[in-house]
Amino acid sequence: MIAGYDLHRTTDQIRPDYTFDESCMGSVPEAIICFFESTDYVHALQLAVSLGGDTDTITCITGGIAEAFYREIPDVLVQFANARLTDEMKEVLETFRQLFCGNNC
Repeated sequence: MIAGYDLHRTTDQIRPDYTFDESCMGSVPEAIICFFESTDYVHALQLAVSLGGDTDTITCITGGIAEAFYREIPDVLVQFANARLTDEMKEVLETFRQLFCGNNC
């Protein structure tokens, strides 16, 4: 147990019985386990989605960890997401980058 989270399971062990659980105890460990099993950013997201349940929360958590570790999101995914942002959201994103990222993101 780490911070009260059981991280000694696999996605194959979680998947059969996992149901929607938006609580920290019911989504954070699963997201961490998806990252631990992943081989790259996309694989991490695939594992998170494959669990079912609260996939948007689990995938967001997994994706954040995976990006920090792998240091890269494939361009095709960035372009796909950017194409769906409103102009207002693009401005918010650009302001964030200018304030907090410099040349690092």
